[in-house]
Amino acid sequence: MNIALLGYGKEGQAAEKYFKSKDQDTTFEIFQNFTPEEIRQQDFSGFDTVLRSPSVPPLHLKNESSMTRYFFDHCPCPIIGVTATKGKGTTCSLIKAILEALGQDVHLVGNIGIPSIEVLDQLTPNSVVVYEMSSFQLWDLEKSPHIAVVGTIEPDHLNVHKDFDEYVSAKANICRHQTADDYTIYYKDNPDSVKIAEQSIAHKIPYPFEVPAEVLAALQIPGAHNERNAIAAIAAVASFKNLTPADFIAKYNTEIKQGFSNFKGLPHRLEFLREFDGIRYYDDNFSTTPTSTKVAVEAFPDDNAVLIVGGRDKTGNADLPEVYEIISAPQIKEIVLIGESGRELESRFHDPRFTSAESLEDAIKKATDLAKNYQNPIVMMSPAAASFDMFKDVYDRGTKFQTLINNLDK
Repeated sequence: MNIALLGYGKEGQAAEKYFKSKDQDTTFEIFQNFTPEEIRQQDFSGFDTVLRSPSVPPLHLKNESSMTRYFFDHCPCPIIGVTATKGKGTTCSLIKAILEALGQDVHLVGNIGIPSIEVLDQLTPNSVVVYEMSSFQLWDLEKSPHIAVVGTIEPDHLNVHKDFDEYVSAKANICRHQTADDYTIYYKDNPDSVKIAEQSIAHKIPYPFEVPAEVLAALQIPGAHNERNAIAAIAAVASFKNLTPADFIAKYNTEIKQGFSNFKGLPHRLEFLREFDGIRYYDDNFSTTPTSTKVAVEAFPDDNAVLIVGGRDKTGNADLPEVYEIISAPQIKEIVLIGESGRELESRFHDPRFTSAESLEDAIKKATDLAKNYQNPIVMMSPAAASFDMFKDVYDRGTKFQTLINNLDK
């Protein structure tokens, strides 16, 4: 077999390893560092299969597939798929935690950083896959998971999708191809989540719904948004068990609380790092949009917060008025600005709370000094922007932030 691999990140490397394990005679041609225009001009007619990595737009070739499509065609067990603009990784992790508490053989894959093809040979009909699905993985999916969870949908990735309608349409593939025996769980207070759910013929479960306070009290992660993620997770596992959420909670109350207690949160998502010198430090570097930073700000309504914000804006600075409105919340006492959007915020809005920083290390030092002026303060980095102006990627930014915070006393 002759395979063209479009993209050679984690997914491309995992695909090469997988197909070589099946047939040592398989040959590969690897394409990387190309623009969409360049890849569309390539002649792929000589390949048996063209496998796209998630961020490569569909080419609509007869011999084309994607890592996600291949997995869906060959997965022997039920799939719980989760999509949202933000919060899908946490929701997936909570689903996995509950399933593990129930003794289920569960595999978490996808956008969370584990290529699905990597676990394909480990699966049996008794397994279950929890698949975090971005718009890129859903772009031309022709099968939908047995259980689809659709969280809040907001504009994102518009530097890749031609417009918001295309982004929403890609997301809708998570339930567009479901059957009447499947389940769609959707966030009822988001119009685009509702719009997506309407395209499914599956059983529909809107959330949030009432959950006993003592169940949600087992959560180890802060914020009303995480309570909503937890409720979506309950609905997903209830559907897997073919129970209503109320019946599932009544029957498996202990296991749900155990799952919630076991999950301490994902890296760089409102992650508590440490308390030092009376200041609590939180890493929310995965917040690359105003919406996600808004969620972080609202998680601490009664605190005295010093916020580190800024980076490369995804909208050409068009959303900076929205960012400024969010960071004008009364609990945000001081704001340390970094990066490109930080400089732009400073030039547009002359706010006495603003302090500019030249580097991440400088930002942390200034935020720490400012926090000392308040009772029970927190320092939180929630940039509301991408990382590519100063860092390799969001993981690089978050890791460097954590290293600097952990070294404050050294």
